[in-house]
Amino acid sequence: MTLISLIAVGGAGFLGAIIRYYTSEKLNKHTKIPLGTLFVNIIGSFMLGLLCGLHVEGIYYLMIGIGLLGALTTFSTLNVELIKLQKYRRLYYFYFTATYVGGLLVAFIGYMLGKVF
Repeated sequence: MTLISLIAVGGAGFLGAIIRYYTSEKLNKHTKIPLGTLFVNIIGSFMLGLLCGLHVEGIYYLMIGIGLLGALTTFSTLNVELIKLQKYRRLYYFYFTATYVGGLLVAFIGYMLGKVF
């Protein structure tokens, strides 16, 4: 682990966290379901699948895959939001399924698209 690697991950992570916060603030504002978190998790899953399919490695993977997308997507926020949605059973199951099944699906699609290129 080099200083450049740490700076790349940290700098890109800073950007990913800001994008996630901004997106969640804008999209979660007027709805019971946390659309902002769902959106960033689905986009992040697709992009990470694409990076893997393209065989991106080294500093670019550290910066984009671990830093940017690691901070953009969020497992902890997802689980807190699922706890809050338990009183709305339909929304809870929709959000759970859309995030987990949707995330796996778009990661696979991204991976396959990456392999094509």
